[in-house]
Amino acid sequence: MKKGLHPELYDCTVTCACGNSFVTKSVKETLRIDICNECHPFFTGSERMVDTAGRIDKFKKRYNLDK
Repeated sequence: MKKGLHPELYDCTVTCACGNSFVTKSVKETLRIDICNECHPFFTGSERMVDTAGRIDKFKKRYNLDK
């Protein structure tokens, strides 16, 4: 393999806007992110389905998914 071809990897500290932080590998030593798995609605269970013009109800009615 060629020498000096790959970038240097560091232990990177990732800090979220919510205050959560974790360590991973990256070519940068620190990263600041806006959203992480601790505050994202999908992972926290606070996800809401936005029903525009009753499309979800229409889909459930069409395929008999009213269970």
